[in-house]
Amino acid sequence: MSKILFRLNGVSDDEADEVRELLANNDIDFFETTPGNWGVSMPAIWLRDASQYKQARALLDVYQKERGIRVRAEYARLKIEGKHTTFAEAVRQHPVRFTVNLALALLVIYLSVTLVVDLAN
Repeated sequence: MSKILFRLNGVSDDEADEVRELLANNDIDFFETTPGNWGVSMPAIWLRDASQYKQARALLDVYQKERGIRVRAEYARLKIEGKHTTFAEAVRQHPVRFTVNLALALLVIYLSVTLVVDLAN
């Protein structure tokens, strides 16, 4: 029976590719599910044979630990060089996305507060 190994929500393409390669190189049979047309399904990597879970989980744990070290070192290097992305730079790169997200957040806060105040009256 199939068993989920790795959820792909919020995972970068390079990390997902590295996980696929890790499993393929170790002869672990897997398949993927996508978020579907409307994005409501769970994108994930599943093992076809649940008996391989322990081996796959051990490989994935080692990979994630190594990746964490590598990514943190890369971030530290970029920060020292002054090339890391700051919040202000991210806003300047995508001003429309930032404005829309901020407007939606403010709308949710407004509606929540309005609902509480109306219920209190």
